[in-house]
Amino acid sequence: MSQLGVVFDIQRFTLHDGPGLRTELFLKGCPMRCEWCGNPESWSTKIELGVYKSKCISQRKCGLCETVCDNRDILSFHRGKLVGIESEGHLDCSVYADACPADAIKQWGKEMSVKECMEIIRKDREYYEQSGGGVTISGGEALLQSDFVAELFAACKSEGIQTCFETTFYGNWREVEKLLPYTDIWISDIKHMDSKLHRKHTGVRNNRILENLKKLTDLERELILRIPVIPGVNDDPENIEATADFILNELNGRIRTLQLLSFMRLGEEKYQALGIPYGMEGIKIKRKSFQKKVNKIAEYFNDRGIHCLVGTKERQ
Repeated sequence: MSQLGVVFDIQRFTLHDGPGLRTELFLKGCPMRCEWCGNPESWSTKIELGVYKSKCISQRKCGLCETVCDNRDILSFHRGKLVGIESEGHLDCSVYADACPADAIKQWGKEMSVKECMEIIRKDREYYEQSGGGVTISGGEALLQSDFVAELFAACKSEGIQTCFETTFYGNWREVEKLLPYTDIWISDIKHMDSKLHRKHTGVRNNRILENLKKLTDLERELILRIPVIPGVNDDPENIEATADFILNELNGRIRTLQLLSFMRLGEEKYQALGIPYGMEGIKIKRKSFQKKVNKIAEYFNDRGIHCLVGTKERQ
């Protein structure tokens, strides 16, 4: 039986996650809770609803959300405006999102078949061929949907479409093994080398991640490595040096590129829509001075013989 995946976003013509022009599918579900995550809608594996209360027309002037709801107790109003929906257990979330004329209700996640995904992917085949691009699967953590990804990637490979898998690598190696025959390029983060600090800022230790990275590079698979540079978290010289040591000594330098991702305050409205506190609320930076620091970190890696770029474009 064909696998179904829960997809929360599809981006066409992207240049940021792998070489060339790409179609990127974002899958729901992630076991990590990184404080700086810009996609909190990716955390749950389930289809869910978010409410942008500033867009609500008001219960008195509209109230259409109440007309499609069998159980009004799941709707929360404050001063006549919708502020929340308890969508847990209500799989047909689309009726609420479709009913709202102001787009105050957002559905995150949709079940899709491999066939449906391939119909979208095939639209841009010509661009993949001209640019050396293809398909990228991201998350969340798409290892949680490894069977779906394996089937989708197998379909891509059967049609000569390049595949790229972006992962935290926080998962069992057996899930990675399912994807090995069908994945051309891998992308993964190193968020912190200290396991205790990694757990403090992401919710999990890094042991499994580092072990999986070593296993992948032992197989000499093509790997793009990334560091999200977060002020006061992992931008200190000790952690940067430890990361370089790991890449050179444990991964034997077998990476295609190291990319540095400068911290930006992303996704704050989505946190509000989901009623989740934003973990980086108190972080304020001077953009120019911070960017200089990131550039200096890139210089350090390059000086140590690690090909390092600032940003997510594969070729600059």
